[in-house]
Amino acid sequence: MAPLVWFITGASSGFGLSLSLHALSAGHQVVATVRNTAKSAEAVQKIQEKGGKIVELDVTKPDTIAQAVREAESTYGRIDVLVNNAGYSLLGAVEDLTDREGLQQMDTNFFGPLRLIRAVLPGMRARRSGTIVNITSIAGQDGLPSCGLYAASKFAVEGLSESLARELAPLGIAVLLVEPGSFRTNFWRAVQLNETGLSEPYRDGPVGDVLNRFGSVVGQQRGDPEKAAARIFEVVAGEGEAGQLKGRILRLPLGPDCVQRLEKKLKSVSSDLEAARKVAMSTDFDGA
Repeated sequence: MAPLVWFITGASSGFGLSLSLHALSAGHQVVATVRNTAKSAEAVQKIQEKGGKIVELDVTKPDTIAQAVREAESTYGRIDVLVNNAGYSLLGAVEDLTDREGLQQMDTNFFGPLRLIRAVLPGMRARRSGTIVNITSIAGQDGLPSCGLYAASKFAVEGLSESLARELAPLGIAVLLVEPGSFRTNFWRAVQLNETGLSEPYRDGPVGDVLNRFGSVVGQQRGDPEKAAARIFEVVAGEGEAGQLKGRILRLPLGPDCVQRLEKKLKSVSSDLEAARKVAMSTDFDGA
């Protein structure tokens, strides 16, 4: 197939960096964004050495997004694949979180992707082709204690993507949701805890237990980010081990832990539906 032009956010580490390098190694063209080139010097060098273009971009600054997209389109003529990967996780009991912390989480994880989607769609619509890849998380399906706001931001991207996929299908544009489980990236090292810390009522219970478990898994995650990047690339490009999934799925779960949590969630939803079915069916007007 002809090389694609990829626009990948959050390329300083993790999936963003791995996917950028994988696409470049496969002969594709990549515009990779980082918030600060000086702080991401090692990743910048790796991407540039393979022929990728680096753009500084903070997805929470709306005025810079259109400029970054224009720069990419002027360089390569188009953007074929947008990968919304930039984001972070804020952890803490929901009661302990402030409005400001919540707004920052949603600004980065939800409004950032939304801004980029709006910016690339005119070009994709004009060509009637393109793919929007939104990296969410199994947390976008299954919210654990301590992950309330992070899960909310990912649930929001999932809901947006479901509607978006239906809106764009007639225009020849695909949407793919990527739902990773636990992978050995720097994700957990970059986690932010709420400013006030964990309040006493939540220390001995589900929130404290999950936070302690998260801390113990850093560097021990089973997931290989290079393999994850390869699977994402294959689904988008329609080649390789996962290529047969191109155009057939909205969601791409990644990792055995993700599959297990998703299966458990589906069983829970199905159980709720069956338990409440009679009540749910009793709410129409009489005779309707």
